[in-house]
Amino acid sequence: MAAESAQTLERGLRLLRLLADGKDGRTPTELSTELSLSRPVVYRLLTTLMSEGFVRRDADGRVHLGFGVLVLAQAVQPLLRAAAMPALRRLAEQVGATAHLTVAEGDDGLAVAVVEPSWTDMHVAYREGSRHPLAKGAAGRAILGLREGRDDYFVTEGQLQEGARGVAAPVTGLPWLEASVGVVTFGPLEESTGPRVVAAAAELAAALG
Repeated sequence: MAAESAQTLERGLRLLRLLADGKDGRTPTELSTELSLSRPVVYRLLTTLMSEGFVRRDADGRVHLGFGVLVLAQAVQPLLRAAAMPALRRLAEQVGATAHLTVAEGDDGLAVAVVEPSWTDMHVAYREGSRHPLAKGAAGRAILGLREGRDDYFVTEGQLQEGARGVAAPVTGLPWLEASVGVVTFGPLEESTGPRVVAAAAELAAALG
């Protein structure tokens, strides 16, 4: 019974991850095909997840994530922030630029943790809760790169704010998290910035893994 329960849980989590990919929902038949599960199994999973508010069906019968997932996301964000702060603080001090952790929310990136350097005369003020399209800025591009299997760093200039330079790297190895660690500044960045950002992202991944 324990093994059967664990298998049901694993299937339910796989279904939720599939729906979290930003597409415009799926039909139960599409879910059955993509998950390699029979339709009766998918319908049982959907019935349970719908009763808990984690999935919903629209007027066309397509399945989407439900608003119950937001409750979990809101609870996780403070934990992510606490885990990220040591790595972000070291990164900000090393590079002399504002460091941040950005997570994907649909087609947007959301800054959930920000640390400013203590020793610079000027730095970019970047607010926690800031949101921007994933297609703009180094943080969002790093998350899109993660979806393509990339683990290197990305550099952009002036995409979110005129004159601002950004470097970001994806947080890899965590299937449940789409996120990036990055820095942003108005000043020049040393060649070592990219590798340091990658190291900070790996440090966070290890802390969360």
